[in-house]
Amino acid sequence: MRDWRLLELAKKMRREQTEPELRLWFQLRAERFHGIKFRRQKVIGRYIADFSARDPMVVVEVDGDTHGFQEDYDRARTVFFEEQGYRVIRFANLDVMTNMEGVLEQLALFVGRAPLPTLSPEGERAI
Repeated sequence: MRDWRLLELAKKMRREQTEPELRLWFQLRAERFHGIKFRRQKVIGRYIADFSARDPMVVVEVDGDTHGFQEDYDRARTVFFEEQGYRVIRFANLDVMTNMEGVLEQLALFVGRAPLPTLSPEGERAI
């Protein structure tokens, strides 16, 4: 049974994403990240995942400063997602804002895909 209130909240959250969520979404959307189809603000059971994919089964959470005060809630969400077959990885807003390359490398390792190589300043011709 669908919770229409939760679906409406997810739609609102898509329209009002935080800056870190917007920046990460730009990297994940349209299968840009290793061809993985991510969805944003996806309702999974009684929770809304920031980003999720079905293949591989992964949930990516972007945590702001307030998450330090809701560790029990976040732990319960993680347990629920894992019970549904997802693996969960969390990134702090600060990491997304200041170290996107590191975030994407960690995510690539987490999903079992090697990070894409960084080209040298000379481009592909450099060895």
